[in-house]
Amino acid sequence: MPAVAGWFTGEEDGFRLLGTRCQACASVFFPREDDHCRNPHCAGGVLEEVPLSRYGRVWSYTDSRYRPPSPYVSNPDLPWVPYTLIAVELEAERIVVLGQAAPGVTTADLAVGMEVEVIPGVLQKDPEAALTTLTTWNWRPRR
Repeated sequence: MPAVAGWFTGEEDGFRLLGTRCQACASVFFPREDDHCRNPHCAGGVLEEVPLSRYGRVWSYTDSRYRPPSPYVSNPDLPWVPYTLIAVELEAERIVVLGQAAPGVTTADLAVGMEVEVIPGVLQKDPEAALTTLTTWNWRPRR
């Protein structure tokens, strides 16, 4: 089950993030925008769903080694697993998209400007109930 409905589509080879483009000014948004153009210089226009580029370049990255403090919600009953965050520049869309690195990818594996690709990922998995597995996207170095 997608962690957020309508933000991505497809399987491994056809996996794509979904954004929206304003027909008036051509601005692209992710997360998607369904109500109005977020460009402050645009009077607004019809927004259309667009698949975003599968490949981009690392704009920045960091790791998260510690459980977030209050007021952020994290389940204290689950073990904390460090993860790597990557900000990826999609050149064609002229936007930066944030996401977790694929499992096993650490900050030591990354460099600013490196090409990466978006792939399906798992945000949360309940080992006892496959229906509650929440899917999302990850970034990994391009092969």
